[in-house]
Amino acid sequence: MAEVLELVPQRFKVGRHVRPKYSCPRCQTLVQMPAPSRPIARGLAGVNLLAHVLVSKFADHLPLYRQSEIYAREGVELERSTLADWVGSASRLLEPLMDALQQYVLSAEKLHADDTSVAVLAPGKGRTKTGRLWAYVRDERPMGSQAPPAVWFQYSPDRKGERPQEHLKRFNGILQADGYAGFEALCEQGRVVEAACWAHARRKFFDLHQATKSPQAHEALRRIGELYEVERHIRGRPPEERWRVRQEHAVPKLQALRGWLDGVLAGTSSKSELARAIRCSLGRWPALVRYAQDGRVEIDNNAAEREIRAVALGRKNWLFAGSDAGGERAATLYSLIGTAKLNGLDPQAYLAHVLEHIGEHRVDRVAELLPWNVASLLDRGAVEELQAA
Repeated sequence: MAEVLELVPQRFKVGRHVRPKYSCPRCQTLVQMPAPSRPIARGLAGVNLLAHVLVSKFADHLPLYRQSEIYAREGVELERSTLADWVGSASRLLEPLMDALQQYVLSAEKLHADDTSVAVLAPGKGRTKTGRLWAYVRDERPMGSQAPPAVWFQYSPDRKGERPQEHLKRFNGILQADGYAGFEALCEQGRVVEAACWAHARRKFFDLHQATKSPQAHEALRRIGELYEVERHIRGRPPEERWRVRQEHAVPKLQALRGWLDGVLAGTSSKSELARAIRCSLGRWPALVRYAQDGRVEIDNNAAEREIRAVALGRKNWLFAGSDAGGERAATLYSLIGTAKLNGLDPQAYLAHVLEHIGEHRVDRVAELLPWNVASLLDRGAVEELQAA
């Protein structure tokens, strides 16, 4: 027997909802079934098509103009402006979920945070300005927790320090991030404890070694690699066990690394790139070693950087957001798609399910539509589709 893998092209279909009218012969009253609800009032798009457009742009990084060209090749003319209207309408419909997602994320004891730039069209100026997308990630799986992971994005038109302070005004706990002053200001208030990122510190030495083959940079990379080797053995273990292992194996390595960095810095020109890399680590040393003192904390901030990477990939393709409102829509879609993926769901199936049900769902129970709460329904639907096929 030989098997051949083939591709079945996607196809469009038009669904027609026929609603006959009935008249009572005695009182002449007309009766008709109400029209089925649609995600966009009087709109053409069904939930699966809408979800496909959203995922194609915000997960697969396909700009709307390119999607329009693809659909045209398949015989369906959908203008880019029409697709843009659909994205706007769908994101507005999904907005109530953002409040529920925010509440869940900010209730964590520890968060990862990062941000990235996004070009935004400045109305009437014929050029773009620089906005920001901020990612706040709750992911407790590395410490053995069963709490569902989630990411909550926020958009701002600038990178002023008050932006993260506004986003995190309800958060109390450990914040793992880079050395941005806006994050550090939160820690000065006393309700947030700062934890730094060893991947960020390592990158300074990696870039230096790539450029100059510096033996000191190579040694720094080797020593930091030993810290990561300790982490490899305790990923997914409870916080208490992680703390014990780190105290036994990581703390001595951290102490030795600190002494070595101090010694190298003393014998290095203060203006050299090596000195800059070392000062970057020493300047954030208390936050860098925080993970060794608390089993809940990760060694790095990669959880947030992975979510930001989706924005960076999209930015290379769709280039800019059309307005500040477009940036806010992007935050909504990156949040829901990212959280669906973190929970192992097909983001298109998830969005289609939510778009179908959110219009008639009670606002005070909208959290029931968060990804981990509908996972079993999506699994059941996939099984039923296979059985029907």
